[in-house]
Order: sequence, then structure tokens, then C-alpha cells
Amino acid sequence: MMNVQMQTINQKMAVEYLKFFYPTIRSEITQLSKQNNFAGVIQATINYLKDLLVDSKITIIGHHLKLMDGIYRNGNSYVKDIIENLFIRSFESFKKHTKIQNWNILYNYMPVKFQEIYVEQQKKDEIFFGK
Repeated sequence: MMNVQMQTINQKMAVEYLKFFYPTIRSEITQLSKQNNFAGVIQATINYLKDLLVDSKITIIGHHLKLMDGIYRNGNSYVKDIIENLFIRSFESFKKHTKIQNWNILYNYMPVKFQEIYVEQQKKDEIFFGK
């Protein structure tokens, strides 16, 4: 079996993936990427997922979590930092805006690495901010 090395994903490549994964907000992603606003692109995906959360479309959100995990796993350090500091941080907001049953389902859809980062963020927040 051939061992294929995946190319490291930079922010421009990540934007192209996200435009494909999120056709509903493609124009917003395109506009933000023209402004070199990768953080804004990630925030747009978060806002889109929050809209899905309001509609209790948990399985669709789970699918998008797995897609973002693929970008994260193969991303360069900048892409990973933005995903950790915006996308994964947004999970606390997701938790606050959904029923506990839906949160538990959503948490189980999260890739293990995202769960680990999320739990670590929660621990640090508790230490630093007493949350």
C-alpha cells in the first residue's frame, strides 16, 4: 500500500475547502477571504453552525465538525491556532444555547482531538477566570 503524504493546509487552501463545505455561506466566505480575514471566515462558519443548532440539526453539525477536523489535522500552525481559538472556543456558546440532551449528542460527534482541546480550555478558564 502506498503511503500518501497529505499537503499541509494553509489559510488560502482552508478557505477553498470551506467554500466547498459551506455552499450556503460561500459568498460570505469569499468576501471575507478577499479581505484576508481568515478569522472572519471561521466566525462565519461558527455563526452558520449556531443557526443549525437553533434548528436542532445536530447530525449536520456533527458532519461539519468532522470536516473542520480534517482541516485542523492537516492545517499549518496558523490554521490550527485560529480553529482552536475561535472554532473550538465557540463550543461553550453552543453548550449554553442548546438543550443538555442535544449538547451531549453534539459532544459525542466531536472528534476526540476537539474534545481534548475543549476540556483543556475549560480547565484553563476555570483556573484563570474562576468560571
